Amino acid sequence: MRAVPTNRYFVFFSIAVVGCLVDLATKRWMFDDLGMPGRETRWIWEEVFGFQTSLNEGALFGLGQGQVVVFIVLSCIALAALLVWLFGFGAARDWVLTVALGCVGAGVSGNLYDRLGLPGLKWHYVSDLHALDEPVHAVRDWILVRIGQWNWPNFNVADSLLVCGAVLLAWHAYRSTRGEEGDKGQGDSPVE
Repeated sequence: MRAVPTNRYFVFFSIAVVGCLVDLATKRWMFDDLGMPGRETRWIWEEVFGFQTSLNEGALFGLGQGQVVVFIVLSCIALAALLVWLFGFGAARDWVLTVALGCVGAGVSGNLYDRLGLPGLKWHYVSDLHALDEPVHAVRDWILVRIGQWNWPNFNVADSLLVCGAVLLAWHAYRSTRGEEGDKGQGDSPVE
């Protein structure tokens, strides 16, 4: 097995680190500006697109509410698996996989930071899942999109990066099954 070119490490970690930092900075900015959920919605395009803080104790579309430990463990496994796949098994020789998994790594890391409770937020209300002033172990979301009368579940930059990474992976898989070599031929080149 040939070694992964050094520039792929740079590309992956640049996307993962910068993407995560942008996610964390925008979450902090929105929560500092708008406060905890339920206080204000700031419309950019009236009733279509705006900013509104929310806290998601689950995963995609709010599924699995309260299963924080499960999502922390799954996030850690996902990060370890993508690093092993990219650099242990050499998938990083492929540019598309390197970029796609850089986006996924950024998204997983940004949301994992929130699930670990590192922002230091406290719950400002009581629910079945938590008590008043208990530490928040939930993902901070702030982007609001309304389609007609239906609100798309709030999301953040990390979620957007996860979707971009997933789309790239799907495109890569489709391209690979069609027998197109595209970037793969360049990715296998030992001199880059």
